[in-house]
Amino acid sequence: MDLPVMPPVKPMLAKPVAKIPQKGHLFEPKWDGFRAVVFRDGDDVEIGSRNTRPMTRYFPELVDAFRGQLPRRCVLDGEIVIASTDRLDFEALQQRIHPADSRVRLLSHETPASFVAFDVLAVDDVDVRRESMARRRALLEDVLGDVVAPVHVTPATLDPAVAARWFTEFEGAGLDGVIAKPVDGVYQPDKRTMLKIKHVRTADCVVAGYRVHKSGPGRVGSLLLGLYNADGDLLNVGAIGAFSTKRREELFGELQPLVTDTDDHPWSRERQDAGKRTPRNAEGSRWAAGKDLAFTPLKPRLVAEVSYDHLEGDRFRHTAQFVRWRPDRDPDTCTYAQLEEVVKFDLADVLGSR
Repeated sequence: MDLPVMPPVKPMLAKPVAKIPQKGHLFEPKWDGFRAVVFRDGDDVEIGSRNTRPMTRYFPELVDAFRGQLPRRCVLDGEIVIASTDRLDFEALQQRIHPADSRVRLLSHETPASFVAFDVLAVDDVDVRRESMARRRALLEDVLGDVVAPVHVTPATLDPAVAARWFTEFEGAGLDGVIAKPVDGVYQPDKRTMLKIKHVRTADCVVAGYRVHKSGPGRVGSLLLGLYNADGDLLNVGAIGAFSTKRREELFGELQPLVTDTDDHPWSRERQDAGKRTPRNAEGSRWAAGKDLAFTPLKPRLVAEVSYDHLEGDRFRHTAQFVRWRPDRDPDTCTYAQLEEVVKFDLADVLGSR
């Protein structure tokens, strides 16, 4: 492979802001998938992750599509996603990071991935990273003007009112906000020069367990959160873990009176084996094989208000953030019914809005 921009390349990043800026930016939907920098030099194709890890072997169907549709020599920035019916399916995407090639091949047919391009770093012998975002967007539309699924070009607009509409509507298709890129900005790898506006909501959750911090015993690493479903089962919905060292030690002491070893805990091994979502079967990481999923169960007495962006199935898509304790809230009232229901939106309409 011999390109003007060679792997590995860390992609340009975004910093969170509260509001959509009103001028001087190109707006795009914020895709919820695996960030990917794609390198093609003839038949040679490489896919690098956000952290420059190789992902080529996990998406053979995309390698074939890139050979058939991308310019013969190019470097593109975008997102790998998987659609389930009419919305994005991040859980299906996670399944693709599997050590067995046979499993990857099977899933490439059962749940094929798509690539949504939103920036270009090089075409032919020209490195365009020092060109403005406006010029790179025009070039992207030019070189990918005829692509068809599974390759797409993300929608983009200069109108903040359109971006605001996308922010609301596109969440129903599984997207998680809007990205704003300075129109005169150059491509700066690993720099947070873009802006991201994400959905933020709060929920009152039961704290029903904790994991010990990696630094050793005596400190809480994360608090495990639960919500009751319509059948009265307490399901694990995620965790919170952004605490100072001092607070981790304080929490460990405060939680000891609630520690329980009883078999009737909502997240007992028996309930896990029955298919209920518990921390043992809900938080496995294919990126961190061998991660210790052991936790200390707590009597479900404490309620914490947390902030989150959106749900993926019946759990928080990303780690939630602690807001405050709710001693006034009865744990039994912490149900899924309190969560805002997102209006559905067809993913095909998102891609068609380009």
